[in-house]
Amino acid sequence: MNKTALKIVVPGALGRMGRAVIRLIDTQPDCALHGAIERPDHPDAGRDVGNLVLGRHLGVSLEDDLRHVLLGADAVVDFTAPEATLSHASVAAEHRVPLIIGTTGLTTEQKETIRAAAASTPIVLAPNMSIGVNLLFFLTRLVARTLAADTDVEIVETHHRHKADAPSGTALKLAEVIGEELGYENPAAHYEYGRQGRTGERESGRIGLHAVRGGDIVGLHDVNFFGAGEVLTLTHRATSRDNFAKGALRAAAWLQGKPSGLYDMGDVLGLK
Repeated sequence: MNKTALKIVVPGALGRMGRAVIRLIDTQPDCALHGAIERPDHPDAGRDVGNLVLGRHLGVSLEDDLRHVLLGADAVVDFTAPEATLSHASVAAEHRVPLIIGTTGLTTEQKETIRAAAASTPIVLAPNMSIGVNLLFFLTRLVARTLAADTDVEIVETHHRHKADAPSGTALKLAEVIGEELGYENPAAHYEYGRQGRTGERESGRIGLHAVRGGDIVGLHDVNFFGAGEVLTLTHRATSRDNFAKGALRAAAWLQGKPSGLYDMGDVLGLK
């Protein structure tokens, strides 16, 4: 192993995103898998994670406690579930290890708990780690600044049938960006979650959010600005989870040496 490689710990190692992160780490000469975590009752606890994910021995055992693997770690990359993420944030803050959070479905209160943890260690929290999606946030803000007040904005997101939360964190972030450009103090108060029955005429200033679930689609987001005589649509389609893993590893490298605080991918990519 490269002695200067970034040593990464991956909770939820056998989940869809955990596996994607481990596979990507294995291809990067400047990264190394330092630890892999799963829940305490996981049937594969104690086994070599390389055999489970890569089909070959790696020398990293699947552990059940984040504390056991943080010594010498450079960063934790967390794509798990909200409750698990809060626990990991607390432990990372206690040990002052940088943390990258790609978990979605977090409540406002849970995000505030993460913000408190960031007082002790640098944390990147992002609803989507994809570089392309973060450029979509940036472009959406630019378009909304000019068009949102004079158009009807509808966001449509499509994901695989296993996704547990809706709308996606990415769609909610897109809506938040648009709401901010419209000058809304509380953007969420202006969201319209789908429609059913006799809804009447569309109310101006609302931001439509629609969630579609099916198959194995990794992620598709359309931001539609419907105007009089023209429509402008911004689209991002993810065809592989590797995009999210690449963004997370980029964030892990960027966090090295950063002061404690809460950051997002806009900071990582220099879009602010």
